[in-house]
Amino acid sequence: MSLADKLFVSNITDILENGFSDENLPVRPHWADGTPAHTIKKFCIVNRYNLQEEFPVITVRRTYMKSAIDELLWIWQKKSNNIHDLKSHVWDSWADESGSIGKAYGYQLGVKHIYKEGEFDQVDRVLYDLKHNPQSRRIMTNIYTHQDLHEMNLYPCAYSMTFNVSGNTLNAILNQRSQDMLTANNWNVVQYAILVHMMAQVSGLVPGEFVHVIADAHIYDRHIPVVKEIIKNEQFPAPKLIVNPDVKNFYDFTVDDFKLENYKCNTTKYDIPVAI
Repeated sequence: MSLADKLFVSNITDILENGFSDENLPVRPHWADGTPAHTIKKFCIVNRYNLQEEFPVITVRRTYMKSAIDELLWIWQKKSNNIHDLKSHVWDSWADESGSIGKAYGYQLGVKHIYKEGEFDQVDRVLYDLKHNPQSRRIMTNIYTHQDLHEMNLYPCAYSMTFNVSGNTLNAILNQRSQDMLTANNWNVVQYAILVHMMAQVSGLVPGEFVHVIADAHIYDRHIPVVKEIIKNEQFPAPKLIVNPDVKNFYDFTVDDFKLENYKCNTTKYDIPVAI
């Protein structure tokens, strides 16, 4: 089995067996039919993935790699907040008539700030520091901007990345305030593991440890039967990630520069509603 499978199954099992249910409490999320979307949750799950040992994609359920990377590039490379720049439809419920999700996600990464070294947006500041100040303990991004929350159609869930260089190894922490464990857990793990690979490659470093911190890790009530089935599925060895070694500029990466070799997984298609 892969470590990603082991952690995913362990997290889901722990939530189901030991989680706190909000079924009798007022909640913001709801289903498309207007019914409140209740959850069972655990507080502060921390998962560690060594990217030198394996690529952390689960096999008990297919994670759609290209769509996940397309969304990552939409946020981190295009710095977009418009779903018309995105190939998938996962953000449609939060977009207005023009396709905008407001001052959220990619918008925040693209805002320029003034430093003593010059003017950078958050992504370019990370790239600058990884090359020029690799021992800095200040290499991080944060898109949870309180002054703009009222203009965001969805508050950022995965809101902060902290990068840390040890020798020639790039490590990173993703902080996430909230996570729908069925629809988004491995999706986000794959995305930010890819981001570490991207940042490392263009900075002359090797990817090391990726740490995922989730404050509120939850399973929605209508997802419970599905996750119970998924965690019983057969598990396969982790595939190998192949990254195009010719890409030296962060903004030159495309979805096609990443491939999974020997990705064997459960291909059952599940009917999974999304809470909004």
